[in-house]
Amino acid sequence: MAQAQNNTENQNEVQEREKILVVDDEASIRRILETRLKMVGYEVMTSADGEEALEAFAKFTPDLVILDVMMPKMDGYGVTKEIRKNSETPIIILTALGDVSERITGLELGADDYVIKPFSPKELEARAKAVLRRTSQREATGSGKVTKNVITTGAIRIDTSRRQVFRKNERIRLTGMEFSLLELLVSHSGQAFSRNEILQYVWSYPADHRIDTRVVDVHISRLRSKLEVDPANPELILTARGIGYMFQRIN
Repeated sequence: MAQAQNNTENQNEVQEREKILVVDDEASIRRILETRLKMVGYEVMTSADGEEALEAFAKFTPDLVILDVMMPKMDGYGVTKEIRKNSETPIIILTALGDVSERITGLELGADDYVIKPFSPKELEARAKAVLRRTSQREATGSGKVTKNVITTGAIRIDTSRRQVFRKNERIRLTGMEFSLLELLVSHSGQAFSRNEILQYVWSYPADHRIDTRVVDVHISRLRSKLEVDPANPELILTARGIGYMFQRIN
């Protein structure tokens, strides 16, 4: 009886493991990431090209996609576009060191973060952990100054317990990282945050990590395009000159 109970508990643990889909046309990278990610407790599936990745995504229903940009059949941009049509599943793109445009394009299409090739598997594990932690529906939301579960400003209603945003009665679809960024700013409305501070709070980058802060700029732009009546002249998510960004003060 005890053995059967232990087997059931072990099965439940396996079922509850977070799932990661690794997509890269280099077999060596797939093997390394699959081995490392399994060692730290994730369930992993791999794909070698974009078309295969979309098939795997539909069957595997991962909690996170780690996605190379340059691949045969369909590149990472195309895969990101297809996933974002119906899903907010977080995506980390893998991009070459010098290709700044690749990083920006991937983020603009809906990726949550990026890691530069050649990369440290340990760093990628940290990025994956941070993104999954921030986008998990099971995690309690932040401890900001606004304690109500529902925050309303104008026509925008933000439900922090359900991690959902509405304009009147129409839901606005946000990725997990977009919501976490919005929640940080709204919970501290009227307070300006630098890009580096936002990277630390939302993406869990260490303070001394040298990173392209345009990760923040692109996510702010995406949020404005979804929330603002006129994104070119924002009234909700404001630019704090010489500092970074802030949400309008909520009284």
